[in-house]
Amino acid sequence: MGDDLPPDLARLRTLETWAAHYLTRIRARIAAVEQQQAQQQPPAPTAAPPVRPAAGPGRARTPDWGLAEAGIGVPTTEIHRGDCWARGKTLVAVSAERARAELADGAQQCAVCRPDRVLNRA
Repeated sequence: MGDDLPPDLARLRTLETWAAHYLTRIRARIAAVEQQQAQQQPPAPTAAPPVRPAAGPGRARTPDWGLAEAGIGVPTTEIHRGDCWARGKTLVAVSAERARAELADGAQQCAVCRPDRVLNRA
């Protein structure tokens, strides 16, 4: 552990409370800036998204959105961005429309890549 932290529990708890409060403020500012940017951006074209190249020789193209079905180690169906590191090995490629529909039907969004932030803007 670093030497820059106080050694006693009382001051550590004070720092913990301050850090949690400050993190709440930071997240609120991020949400406000994201909302402001979303309002300033022109509407996205409805054309098909650009095709991503394959990741390498013999590899499949990375999907834009994916569905991790409920099963062993996955308690509920989750929606992920295709490039999410937390997606697991059994990601089923889906369209943005299907991902939105799955979220509306109660599928969980990934807590890491937060696809709901992007999908709910369009």
